[in-house]
Amino acid sequence: MRSTITSRGQTVIPAEVRRFFHLSAADRLEWVIENNTIRVIPVQENPIDAFRGSSKRKGSTAQLLADRAFDRERE
Repeated sequence: MRSTITSRGQTVIPAEVRRFFHLSAADRLEWVIENNTIRVIPVQENPIDAFRGSSKRKGSTAQLLADRAFDRERE
């Protein structure tokens, strides 16, 4: 899919992308530059929901709690 950038630096998100990600006019996007690539990431309003599922490891919450318990024992 392609879109054009206007003279004011604006672009249109294709309808198919908006539908797939359930985006509306009030939603925000984060633009990330990696090497020579631009990634556009939808940002959820609730930061907890945005973080949930972002870890590549499964059970990261349980591991975090175990690490904190271990740290408390060492203190």
